[in-house]
Amino acid sequence: MTGRYRIQILPSAARQVEGLPRQARAPVRDAIDALAEEPRPFGYDVLSGAPKERIHRIRVGNYRILYQVFDKHLVVLVVRVADRREVYGDKFLRRLRRQLRDSLR
Repeated sequence: MTGRYRIQILPSAARQVEGLPRQARAPVRDAIDALAEEPRPFGYDVLSGAPKERIHRIRVGNYRILYQVFDKHLVVLVVRVADRREVYGDKFLRRLRRQLRDSLR
């Protein structure tokens, strides 16, 4: 690897982490922090519903962390943290893709 990645968290994702049950917060924060050393850990996946945006996913118990990796700038952008039952809806993916496109302008 070329170096340590900088972690950036969208404000909405930070609120989602804070809204998790107390026992889930520490493991989720640890997993996010670990992305700085290895942005593509064992078991990560790229969501098929957002191929252009290359949104990655890792599992932490019943929770999922969705993020993007920008290798050129050594940045990991955390875009969503949610329960596995809530994280993959089509409505959410459409809104997320629109939000990410708008932020790149």
